[in-house]
Amino acid sequence: MIAVEGLHKTFTGQDGADRVVAIQNLNLEIRDGEFLTVIGPSGCGKTTLLRIVAGLETADSGRVLVDGKPVTGPGPERAMVFQSFALLPWASVLQNVTFGAEMRGIPRDVREQRAWELINLVGLGGFEHRLPKQLSGGMQQRVGLARALAVDPSILLMDEPFGSLDEQTRRLLQEQLIRIWEADRKTVLFITHSMEEAVLLADRLVLLSPRPGRVEEIIEVNLPRPRGPETEKSATFVEIKEHVWNRLRAMQPELAAPPPVA
Repeated sequence: MIAVEGLHKTFTGQDGADRVVAIQNLNLEIRDGEFLTVIGPSGCGKTTLLRIVAGLETADSGRVLVDGKPVTGPGPERAMVFQSFALLPWASVLQNVTFGAEMRGIPRDVREQRAWELINLVGLGGFEHRLPKQLSGGMQQRVGLARALAVDPSILLMDEPFGSLDEQTRRLLQEQLIRIWEADRKTVLFITHSMEEAVLLADRLVLLSPRPGRVEEIIEVNLPRPRGPETEKSATFVEIKEHVWNRLRAMQPELAAPPPVA
């Protein structure tokens, strides 16, 4: 289980004067094997929260516990999938997927066998020796997902991984991620700005407040699994999505207000 307790994070500008409170007194629990999505207004601290859980950022106060142990930096039980792909441009698909496992000292034959399995799992069989520049954006993101899974983490941290992809590719990768997650039920913390995606993927959906980010509401997503295209047509899906939209809209009255009459 991941426990986020009283998290507070402030960023200071280069001149030392401009201070932005990104997160304030944020508390959250993520259950083992749960798929938790986080959504909120732009700038509400979603990515900051994820980076603190990953151990890539430090909080000013509060703490994150993984199975009762404080997070003080990156750890082998956590793997991250970034929006920007973050692949090694000079390395092949196979080399990119095995990179993290190699850094953790996993024997070559073991890591390469696992990499081949994952490359096929994410639908990239036959592309093992291609470079990232020879792949589409969706294919590059599949490599990033396979690389994260290759170290066999118990926790998968995903920072808007499909945010820069076209709609068709996004939907296909959502379906693929659902299938992969339902096979082994890793704990997933998934950041998104898409209401549809947040509802479709989640066991529970966390709604953050405008900056400084705090937990405004946690919504149980009681939709049957496995999920797919038909899920979005259900009355429950539509009801939850509309509730999320109404809450987000109410948080940003200055954007929701009609333009002034000339």
